[in-house]
Amino acid sequence: MATILKSTTKANNNTFTGTTISFWSRQQKLAMIAGFAILALLLAASACSKQSAKPALASASGPSGNSGAAPAVNVSAAPTAQTASAPTAQARAARKASKKRAANVTYSDTNSGVSFVYPSKFTLATGEKAQPQFDGDAVPMNFVQPGGATVATVALPTNLYAGTDLTSAFFSVNVNRGLSEEQCSHFAFVDTRDADGEPIDAEKVKVGETDMLMTSEFAGSATKQAEAQYYHDYENGACYEYVLGFGTAGYGVTEGIQPVNRDEVFARLEKILATVKVRPVAQEQMAERAVAAADAGK
Repeated sequence: MATILKSTTKANNNTFTGTTISFWSRQQKLAMIAGFAILALLLAASACSKQSAKPALASASGPSGNSGAAPAVNVSAAPTAQTASAPTAQARAARKASKKRAANVTYSDTNSGVSFVYPSKFTLATGEKAQPQFDGDAVPMNFVQPGGATVATVALPTNLYAGTDLTSAFFSVNVNRGLSEEQCSHFAFVDTRDADGEPIDAEKVKVGETDMLMTSEFAGSATKQAEAQYYHDYENGACYEYVLGFGTAGYGVTEGIQPVNRDEVFARLEKILATVKVRPVAQEQMAERAVAAADAGK
């Protein structure tokens, strides 16, 4: 009996021992499983937190990157725009200033040595187109001998006197190198300012700093008129002739047409005449030009 009990006790001990070993193995397994599960959960949570952090960072860096880029672009673009717009405004102002014409223009001819200042809104003609005209007819020169040539003509815009009978107004420069100083003091046409048509001697006038001789010529009918004032000055071995002229038509014939203020028109032209200067020309050049003028007159 004792032996059986002992073996039973051993068996029971063995059984309990085995049971104990078997029980802790399950716990360990469960613990391990639970640990793995917890670890998995932690890893998943960590992964989720990382994934959620990345969008958070992306959303944080994204807007900040975008907002940082946008302000950087905007802030840098603003000065750039201002810097770009400033030169553009300056360039526009420069273009406007360049486009804006000066009130007066200086004309200078190297061959004759003559120069004068005229309003920029007037029209300058030189060369073959320089010969002034009255109603399609060339305005004659007033030299006592042929050989003169027109250097330049400045025409006054007729729209300055809109509604009046003014058809043309001009300032012209002629040069005759084949005349002596004594011949230059005379005019080919009789001064018609006298009401009786009697000849009038040339008038001595002061134009700026220069003494000149002046006469006038008038021609016309009931509907058209032409008047010119001629000034002579002897310089550089040549006779310089300055012509101030204007033509009218339509007054008393066309309704709404008023007579132009003659004195006002001549006053404008006289302002140009007052600016005339004649630069001294070398004797050799004068001799060559005198010969050329004489040859041209043959």
